[in-house]
Amino acid sequence: MEPSALAGTRILLGVSGGIAAYKAADLVRRLREAGAKVRVVLTASAARFVTPLTFQALSGQPVRTSLWDEAAEAAMSHIELARWAERILIAPASADLLARLAHGLADDLVTTLCLASAAPLAVAPAMNRQMWAHPATQANLDLLRNRGVSVLGPAEGDQACGENGPGRLLEPTFIVAGLAALHGPRELAGARVVVSAGPTFEDIDPVRFIGNRSSGRMGFAVAEAAARAGAEVTLVAGPVHLPAPPGVRRIDVRSAREMRAAVLDAVRTADIYVAAAAVGDFRPQEVAAQKIKKTGDDGLTLTLTQNPDILAEVAALPRRPFVVGFAAETEDVEAQARSKLERKRLDLVAANRVGPGLGFDCAENSLTLIAADGVEVLPTARKCDLARDLVWRIARRWRAQVAPEASA
Repeated sequence: MEPSALAGTRILLGVSGGIAAYKAADLVRRLREAGAKVRVVLTASAARFVTPLTFQALSGQPVRTSLWDEAAEAAMSHIELARWAERILIAPASADLLARLAHGLADDLVTTLCLASAAPLAVAPAMNRQMWAHPATQANLDLLRNRGVSVLGPAEGDQACGENGPGRLLEPTFIVAGLAALHGPRELAGARVVVSAGPTFEDIDPVRFIGNRSSGRMGFAVAEAAARAGAEVTLVAGPVHLPAPPGVRRIDVRSAREMRAAVLDAVRTADIYVAAAAVGDFRPQEVAAQKIKKTGDDGLTLTLTQNPDILAEVAALPRRPFVVGFAAETEDVEAQARSKLERKRLDLVAANRVGPGLGFDCAENSLTLIAADGVEVLPTARKCDLARDLVWRIARRWRAQVAPEASA
């Protein structure tokens, strides 16, 4: 795959100590030429070889060097960085850093970010040839590879210590090409995903309607994250004023029955259905042909009837996709979500508490993921970041589900 595959990719570059750290400056430039967005984090040792100011000038972004940056950590910015990254690259990766990564240590900012992020990790080793050949180093690399870490290099040749052999950092152009090759296939490459988002409106008369406060932001963010993960995405959107995410096929609807028809048509060939829409449970039994006039002091009585349960209907299909429901609750969030999971026979429920300042009309959210095998909490974050974390977890579960079916 050509380096242009990295266009728009958010890459967190960790630089560890060693003479090869000077090459990381050129690597930043090469990554940006390939269209990537780059942020740099240095270990304390790396900062002795190349200054943070160099990387700030080349990346156009502030450079972090320590967990103990009190101003930055006031906002938990190491977690923000971990969520921001779509890929993490450590180059150069010293023998010491590889050992700490292999054993799950988080004693500096670089290793903490690697543990705190769901982004794929790649390392480009650089060290003396004897250190590279040492059984401890090779055992650490085996541990990392078994966990899905990609190893780029090293190259062979003359080393700064005066020796010759394997251990040289790959040249930056080769690292960029290697990272681009690793960038595909993406988590949902080849998958067909349907996402429903936003509210539904149910007409009372030509002027008035029953609706809810859903902004559609979370569902739109999920659709965008799924598309970035390589999926072919269809977004069934209720009445919201949001632009369609890039590369996503959008179908606009208004009522619950319109949403039902569009979803059932789209999921016929879908692999995954994410029901992020806040579908109205009820609609007026009768819709007035003309605007209802106020007469005297009498109130207005509406007779409501139930709307179709789109989520349950999709989950009950003979050839059903992997089904993810959302549960917006004001109390007993986890209990209500688990009940929904079991009653509707869903694969996963993403639940959140709603109310004043929570859920609806907010740029941030938090989710509790409920599945048959356990519970996972995704803490408060921007909805775009939360959607990326959610999609990664959906992809992992879907892949695990379809793998046994493919081999059956």
